[in-house]
Amino acid sequence: MNSINAELLSRLPLTEIDRVTFYKRDEITTDLICCAVEIRGGTWTFHEELDGWELLLRHLEELPRFRSDWFSAVSQPPFAPSETVAFSRE
Repeated sequence: MNSINAELLSRLPLTEIDRVTFYKRDEITTDLICCAVEIRGGTWTFHEELDGWELLLRHLEELPRFRSDWFSAVSQPPFAPSETVAFSRE
């Protein structure tokens, strides 16, 4: 997958998303922010360098009780493992 677009987002209906987890990968000189979307027993993985990352974020922000502070929670401290569940359907 090289980009996120409306067609891809249509395959991630909000009513079927079970969990959204943000995490970061240490890329030596930078951290790469990633997102795992669990839906229908599978997991879709995205990262901030994909074209359309902002489209994905706007889509996920429509989930009820979505954590708006996910970025600050996952980004600090730099270069340390960090995982934040932004949404869970429980």
